[in-house]
Amino acid sequence: MATDSWAQAVDEQEAAAESIGSLQIKEKPEENVLCIAGTAANATESISSAPKSETEGEVKTTDDDDKDDKAAQSLLNKLIRNNLVNTTNQVEVLQKDPNSPLYSVKSFEELRLKPQLLQGVYGMGFNRPSKIQETALPMMLAEPPQNLIAQSQSGTGKTAAFVLAMLSHVDPNNRYPQCLCVSPTYELALQTGKVIEQMGKHYPEVRLVYAIRGNKLQRGMKLQEQIVIGTPGTMLDWCSKFKFIDPKKVMVFVLDEADVMIATQGHQDQSIRIQRMLPKNCQMLLFSATFEETVWNFAQRIVPDPNIIKLKREEETLDTIKQYYVLCNSKEEKFQALCNIYGAITIAQAMIFCHTRKTAGWLAGELSREGHQVALLSGEMQVEQRAAVIDRFRDGKEKVLVTTNVCARGIDVEQVSVVINFDLPVDKDGNPDNETYLHRIGRTGRFGKRGLAINMVDSRMSMNILNRIQEHFNKKIEKLDTDDLDEIEKIAS
Repeated sequence: MATDSWAQAVDEQEAAAESIGSLQIKEKPEENVLCIAGTAANATESISSAPKSETEGEVKTTDDDDKDDKAAQSLLNKLIRNNLVNTTNQVEVLQKDPNSPLYSVKSFEELRLKPQLLQGVYGMGFNRPSKIQETALPMMLAEPPQNLIAQSQSGTGKTAAFVLAMLSHVDPNNRYPQCLCVSPTYELALQTGKVIEQMGKHYPEVRLVYAIRGNKLQRGMKLQEQIVIGTPGTMLDWCSKFKFIDPKKVMVFVLDEADVMIATQGHQDQSIRIQRMLPKNCQMLLFSATFEETVWNFAQRIVPDPNIIKLKREEETLDTIKQYYVLCNSKEEKFQALCNIYGAITIAQAMIFCHTRKTAGWLAGELSREGHQVALLSGEMQVEQRAAVIDRFRDGKEKVLVTTNVCARGIDVEQVSVVINFDLPVDKDGNPDNETYLHRIGRTGRFGKRGLAINMVDSRMSMNILNRIQEHFNKKIEKLDTDDLDEIEKIAS
């Protein structure tokens, strides 16, 4: 890609950062420091007032589909998760040297961390390593350093793991950048900074600076902070154009959210250019939630001779989920049927899925007019607003959440025991989207509990879609009489 193209892409990507007052740096060199204490928190407060970049989830005018914005979704997941996800996924490890013994740890003490880092880990509420931390941390902290490609969902403790690796490898006596961490957007970079701030609370000798567009440094200066977090374009400029960073002295290079990274124009090329400037003995750590072929090809170009960690996805099952359908003739009839069911489903937490933002907005409005208390999750909201809605729903302040599929992707609320498909999930060609159906109703019936799924059918076409879903899963979906809701109440309670 031509230089002008990627530079323009970065300008567009990071333009919003320029308005963040707390990240504006004065011209005097001694004031060019964003220390660990208190910086990311202040910067994060400014996000909501900054203009939204496209990767923040700016809504397009198309009504049929919410833009599947991976960066916004990733940020949302970070904002709404207070603790680790309780996952039963198995970790699969592929070592670069199959004959090397595979180590895992069950406690942070086994890692022989510096006392101030151990104090930071416990201060963050980590009592013992998560599944991915058990295996990844011994690799990341090994001597000599080992490269790593890891698949990890949000909420598995991945950020804390690579932050711990960076803080462990830093020599605080050396006043120059030793660890670089690249994130796809400045908001995600700030979230990582918050973790460093928390984990490094008792390690004040180590300092952090943000390589994002709003951080103007004086030409000719050399950074004295040991850790640099930022977006690819600015990080590349600081390494090559402005020479703020000597890449040959970098010991750890972290590339986070690789699947989001390659979805943004220019970021892939910039990341590769940064990597090529680093010394051969620099430790390379790459993380991605998914591993499609494009992500895998990118990972292999960035990380030579890697160890690989993958999370085997737990097989979702429909065995504990009771499935029904309700036959209607129109959208209005579907709404009336939903009102009949409403009293039974509000015993528990329920999610109602619609195909479009327009339908979701209409449905939430109609339910509210009927006096029902519902929450609406819409792609038109800013990320922080979406997080607030999900928090209220998770806290039980609203019992029913109306949403589109894309907007709720990846969001887990453990108490959900009822899912209603106001619109059946279909792909762009109008065929049944079986994976989305499984993902939607798989939110219920977890941990052996009984779950309930109700599908609204309003045409011959939607009945055909339901029949094909039924055939795909080889699971009978029974017709529901909305005048007899005893069974529904039993399951919902």
